[in-house]
Amino acid sequence: MMISSILSNLVTYVCILLAVAFFTLLERKGLGYFQIRKGPNKVGLMGLPQPLADAAKLFTKEMTKPSLANQSPYFFAPVMSLVLALLLWQLYPSNTSSIYFIWGVLFFLCVSSLNVYGTLLAGWASNSKYALLGAIRAVAQTISYEVSLALILLFVLLTCTSFSFLEIKCFSEGVWLCFLMLPISLVWFVSCIAETNRAPFDFAEGESELVSGFNIEYGGGGFALIFMAEYGNILVMSMFTCILFFGGGNFFAIDSEVVMALKVLFFSFVFVWVRATLPRFRYDLLMSLTWKVFLPLALGGLIFIGGLLSVLGSFINIS
Repeated sequence: MMISSILSNLVTYVCILLAVAFFTLLERKGLGYFQIRKGPNKVGLMGLPQPLADAAKLFTKEMTKPSLANQSPYFFAPVMSLVLALLLWQLYPSNTSSIYFIWGVLFFLCVSSLNVYGTLLAGWASNSKYALLGAIRAVAQTISYEVSLALILLFVLLTCTSFSFLEIKCFSEGVWLCFLMLPISLVWFVSCIAETNRAPFDFAEGESELVSGFNIEYGGGGFALIFMAEYGNILVMSMFTCILFFGGGNFFAIDSEVVMALKVLFFSFVFVWVRATLPRFRYDLLMSLTWKVFLPLALGGLIFIGGLLSVLGSFINIS
């Protein structure tokens, strides 16, 4: 049983890494069409081997280390980021999963909050002022938007009365929660974009101010691991968006996993679409958005939902 579980997890992780590789190709081709220019189409048929060529190039390059860097945390930070990104895929809500999380939402909050430490460790251990400034900005942004994500998750928990993503998925297949709470679902998606440091909220990588952000001192394999962790987080946040607000897969159809995969692909493509469409925000506007708009909206909505549920419960008990 343990061997089958280990093999299942290994196959899952390999599939995720392949999905990350080909999602980068989708993004590059998508940005090429959005900007009316040529995308990567030189390596092989339609550029399909391009992600494999990029991976081979990065992992065969020499692994350099700044002379003043703290060696152990410098090499540990990219590995930590990728491991945390892969751990979140244990929460994939399938009836054939080898591991079933009853408290999946709590596991998601715990693991996603640890992502901050990978970013901070990478910026601090590089012993570079540019990397440290980028890490501080990324950490402040991530922690701020984690508050919004946690409060929005409470809306779903109050509605579905479950901490399991599989039960939430089954509950929302009857009616998509985005129809019940459309503004909250939009706030969730914007918070996901900010949480993953994507455009227009990519201040950790503001090239004009911070050269390349917290990963400026990384090259070769270290940069590849950070890169894979970032795109893995994009895919997993797209999956959680699909589960929480858009009904997961079709529960009554045989191809429910295919339906869910198509929804995840769509939301992942929206990340690319937003990057190609919107310019970068100002940093003060980004922080004001979460503390002055999202936080009061979420708190006010929770008070309303909690009061409504308590009134309905009292009415049912009286009846």
